[in-house]
Amino acid sequence: MVADTITNYYEVQTIPMPAGLTAETGGLAFLPDGRLVACFHRGEVMTYNPTTKSWKLFAEGLHDPLGILVINNRELLIMQRPELTRLKDTDGDGVADVYETVTDQFGMSGNYHEFAFGPVRDKQGNLYIGLNAASSGAGIRDELRGRYEPMGRQGRMYSCVPYRGWIMQLTSDGKLLPFAGGFRSPNGLFIDAKGRLFVTDNQGDWLGTSKLYHVEQGKFYGHPASLVWRESFPAVDPLTLPPTTLDSMRVREMITFPHQRMAHSPTQIVADNTGGRFGPFAGQMLVGEMDFPRLLRILPDEVNGQLQGAVIPFFDNAGLRKGNNRLAFAPDGSLWLGQTDHGWVGDRGIQRLVYKGGTPLDVMAMHLTPTGFDLTFTQPLDEASARAIANYPCRRFYYMYHASYGSPETDSRPVTVTAVTLSPDRKTVSLTLSELKPNYVYELILGDLRSSGKRICNRLLYYTLNQLKQKPQ
Repeated sequence: MVADTITNYYEVQTIPMPAGLTAETGGLAFLPDGRLVACFHRGEVMTYNPTTKSWKLFAEGLHDPLGILVINNRELLIMQRPELTRLKDTDGDGVADVYETVTDQFGMSGNYHEFAFGPVRDKQGNLYIGLNAASSGAGIRDELRGRYEPMGRQGRMYSCVPYRGWIMQLTSDGKLLPFAGGFRSPNGLFIDAKGRLFVTDNQGDWLGTSKLYHVEQGKFYGHPASLVWRESFPAVDPLTLPPTTLDSMRVREMITFPHQRMAHSPTQIVADNTGGRFGPFAGQMLVGEMDFPRLLRILPDEVNGQLQGAVIPFFDNAGLRKGNNRLAFAPDGSLWLGQTDHGWVGDRGIQRLVYKGGTPLDVMAMHLTPTGFDLTFTQPLDEASARAIANYPCRRFYYMYHASYGSPETDSRPVTVTAVTLSPDRKTVSLTLSELKPNYVYELILGDLRSSGKRICNRLLYYTLNQLKQKPQ
């Protein structure tokens, strides 16, 4: 018996890029007519016809565009560094002839790290964008846009103009409002079918590792730089507050991405809304990653009304390039990936991931129980391997919340699996653990699990345990 691999089920195809283009991809989306639209670091917006394999320049001259929202075949919203821009092709020749400012009501200091991400749109027509904090690795310009605020400037990442480190809401009547703060580098914004906003943030100061947040209005998500622009915050430098005070204010992440083991720099979030055309994981969220040739899959779990859950590799070191910054599902159900290095680790260009058929043996869901975890698999398991406790080695650890850049895995300890039970359909394994503690990450490295001649495809699971599940009274 040989180990099953994800390449038995998915194929990577590389898209030819136009000659002379610096293909650092900042945004990907599909038009209603099936064409791809992509924007690139040096300001080009281009369309690609998958049938004729031809590229066409739609717009140019934008400043570091990092997001696309399609309105229709002739109209796009593009998030570029200084503004959210509307591009229109009014005469139908495939080239934008109107460039229109939608909003520019946020600060800019000229710092190189002040990226802008989004937009995404909710069912009420509100738009959301993410504003990166500035970096102490470079200075600011003499001429600023927005009021200068010196408090917090000595931090590794800072917010000296409004509203760096915030998710902003552009209301349907055109008002740009601060929505939620506490972000360092919120490169991925996504709204799910239930209208919930999710944001990825990147490891750095005050982020022991990268994270995925469920973001709600008015809440604080941990990076203190943005607090200087919070209306209710006192006129004090947030960096003078003890970490324990800041810790008590923040909302914890839904998913912790263990550093290196899962992600260095998570990017865009997409949901598999293909109805099975992309394989057996319909409805689940996928997350891109800059520094590894890897895509991640999210296994959500709701406990006590709060979202937490697990992350597992989806497609890892199997033919993708690095730098998977932007993801978009095509009308045919294939997943397109736009790559960039942007001066860091990564690659350039666009690839396409196509489902070939079949069902790998993999984890479909992971849910907390009062005594451990339930793991649900895509296929019935071989009973002997499923019941073997040795196939479920477990440990737990946490990352420190502090001003330093990143964090080691702290208080790492093995956790004993004391019992294993198997459901009648052999798809769900229930693990009883010797200990469950909140605010820890639980690691499972699955052993030699099998199903009808197949072995488990992805073995590594990390569950972010914020809330404990209580036993029924």
